[in-house]
Formats: sequence, C-alpha cells, structure tokens
Amino acid sequence: MSKIRLGMIGGGLSSFIGIVHRIASYIGEEYTLVGGAFDTDYDNAIKFANKLELDVNRTYPNIDTFIEKESALPADERIEAVVVVTPNFLHYPMAKQLIQAGFHVICEKPVTNTAAEAIELEELVNKHKVVFALTHTYTGYPMVRQMKSMIAEGIIGDVQKVDSQYYQGWINPVIHDPEKRKSVWRLDPAKAGQSCCMGDIGVHAFNMIEYTTGLKTLKVLSDLNTLYEDNPLDIDGTAMLRFENDVRGLVRASQIATAEENSLRISVYGTKGALKWEQEDPNYLYHLQDGEPVRVLKPGHVYASEFAQQSTKMAPGHPEGIFDSMANLYVGAAKAIRGEDYIDGAFPTIRDGVRGMKFIEAVLASDKNGNSWTEIDD
Repeated sequence: MSKIRLGMIGGGLSSFIGIVHRIASYIGEEYTLVGGAFDTDYDNAIKFANKLELDVNRTYPNIDTFIEKESALPADERIEAVVVVTPNFLHYPMAKQLIQAGFHVICEKPVTNTAAEAIELEELVNKHKVVFALTHTYTGYPMVRQMKSMIAEGIIGDVQKVDSQYYQGWINPVIHDPEKRKSVWRLDPAKAGQSCCMGDIGVHAFNMIEYTTGLKTLKVLSDLNTLYEDNPLDIDGTAMLRFENDVRGLVRASQIATAEENSLRISVYGTKGALKWEQEDPNYLYHLQDGEPVRVLKPGHVYASEFAQQSTKMAPGHPEGIFDSMANLYVGAAKAIRGEDYIDGAFPTIRDGVRGMKFIEAVLASDKNGNSWTEIDD
C-alpha cells in the first residue's frame, strides 16, 4: 500500500514542533512528506525544501497557493493530508480552508481561539467527511493507553478522584521584566488567543483526565493568575472539576513553576485502587492498592492491554519518548484516512478540540465571575 502523501503548513527552518511532527510521521512508515507552505518568507521555505530534498515545485508561498495548486493535480498525485503547525491564531482559518478543500487535517492545539470556531470546524469535518486529528501528543504514550484500558476494565473500581498537574517554569525568567514579556507571543492575545497557561498546557491536563477516565466534565471553578496587571493572559491557575457520577477532580497548571521543565502528571483514584503516571518518566505506570505493594507496569510486556501493545514499537527495556507518542497519533490517523478499523482513542479528534475549547472558556469565565462554578455544555 502506498504511503499517504503529506503536506505541512508552517514547520520550517526554525520550528521545533515541525521537527517533532516530521519525525513522528516517518516512524510509523505511513506517510511521505511531499510539500507545503513552510514559511511566510518564501526564500526560507525554498531553503527548507532543499535541505529536506523536497520538490521545490511543491513548496508554496502561502496556503492559498498550496490549496489551488494541489487541488489541480490528479487525485493519485495530490497531497492527501496536511499538518498545521503555525502559531495558535492561524489554526482555525487554515484548518477551515483545508477541510473545505477536502484535505484531511492534522492540527496542533489549541484547535481554535474560541469554542464557537471549534464547533464550526466540527460541523465542517462532518460535512466534508475528512479525518481531523488534534495532536494532544501525550495520549499516544503506551502507558497512558494502558491506564485508559485498565480504568475501562474496572481494575481500579469506580473512579472517585482525579488530580492532573502540568507545571512548567519557562515564563518565570521573562515575566518579571516588562520589556521581555512584551516579546513573548504566547502572552499576546492577538497571537495566543484567550489564554496562555490554561490554553497552552492546562488543556492538556484536562484532556488527559477525560481521555484516560472516560468521564465528562460538567462544571469547573477556577482561580487564575496573571501576576502583573499589565500582563493580559493567565500564566498560572487551578481549576476544580466536577464530573458525572459526582466524581471530583483538579487541574493544576503553571508556567511560572520555577525551574520545572515539562511536569505533566495524572493520578486517578478508584474504589479498588489507583493509577499514577508522569510525562517526564513515561515508561512507568504505577498501580496502587490498599494493603499491597506498588505495582510498576512498563511497555512491551505481555501483560499490557491490546491498545498499549499496539502502541509499543520496541522490546521491553527500550525507552520510548515524545516522538513515539506523536507517531502513535499519526498511525491512528492513517488508519482512519484509509478507512481501516482502529481502537477508540487512537488519535484525538475534533470532538476533543471542542471539549478543550469549552474547558478553556469555562475556566476563564469562572475566574472572571468571582471564582464561581461554571458549566461546560456538551
């Protein structure tokens, strides 16, 4: 079977996330990068294409030209799926254009700037019958998928408490200098959207909760911090969550947690046990039970769930990381694009994008309205 022809919008010479996507797409051997609109500077885009030994004739100055030229090609030649790895404010308009033109889309998060925009994209995805994958990357880790499987099987009983944390410290060195913080695009509402911390990383912690537990968040109560009055976006915050079945939870997120790197953690407590996982040490899943020693589960073993085993590429003892996690999302999306069967949760969809945007807006509304409980509708 031929590989899926892949295009990319953004992700050029200076893009870190572009590298992650390209490597991830190659790992599963399901895609081949053909072309794209890699940079707003066309000369840099051509340099980038030459560096990757891509056809410069499939390297375009902008998304409009990309869509026009690719759509004019025969069906067996044109690019089939497109990765959007641009700054946040461009995700919605670019994804919308691509969906309407019939391309499958793999998009960085946040999917849009508003929940209304996300809902519109969901309607377009359904109308045009394309695959839309949202890269909540951490859902691709084998032990996260093992956690999801174990919770669904009832191994820890009924979920009664969830705690998810995402702490970074990268904004701390710049936030205290008025001039420096003006230069950070994630603190600029015109580029980052409504939220910095919750929109960038808090939504990952939220997504991990709904992904692993299968629970739906009904309402939130949040307390956010911008640290300085002239800083318009949140850089730290806590949100209490209430789920169906009267389950309670917590999302803690910060980008001023001094010296923290990428500390995403999730703990799920049930009536018969608990599961704990952390992103900086992703190959270990901890299973806790009353009166029993802690069990440590690792990838690649026969005791792992079918979903976790499908998501593992190496023999036991060979660590897999962020590239492998992202690669699992690409493999799942490839199956959907080809119309093959895949396990539910193989990749986050536009529905996850809608849920994430509704979470962000509810958190912002709760904080603005005096830290009051705010509902998240379906």
